[in-house]
Amino acid sequence: MTNPIEHQSLDRFPFISTDKLRYGDTDRQGHINNAVFMTFLETGRVELLYRPQSPLHDENAEFVLANINLNLLGEIQWPGDVQIGTSVSKIGNSSMTLYQQIFQNGGCVASAQSVVVQMNTVTRKSQALSESARAVLAALLLKIENV
Repeated sequence: MTNPIEHQSLDRFPFISTDKLRYGDTDRQGHINNAVFMTFLETGRVELLYRPQSPLHDENAEFVLANINLNLLGEIQWPGDVQIGTSVSKIGNSSMTLYQQIFQNGGCVASAQSVVVQMNTVTRKSQALSESARAVLAALLLKIENV
């Protein structure tokens, strides 16, 4: 059985970021090194979570990455850029699950699911998400296509 979340197009994501490919990102095989895929995912995550006009974290809190699962689906070729689609797939008490895909030239080359937790900077323990953060996150839920 196919997972419908794996079959998204970039325009289905509520939040889209772009990253420029650097020559230094390439490896001996001439394509972008697979470790750099994590950097692209970070770009999408950070741009969504730390928007200066509407920060999601509470005062005395920050977001930490607790888990990430990356699926490499294709190569990325230099030069050019990539687009990162980021969405929320689940909202927990102090955490959220993000679903992301990386695209080059309209094709999906990777997908990832990650868990991000809001942590209190004083106690270093998880801290419940505010109602305002929950409302913003709810607006970023992925619209799943029917397959």
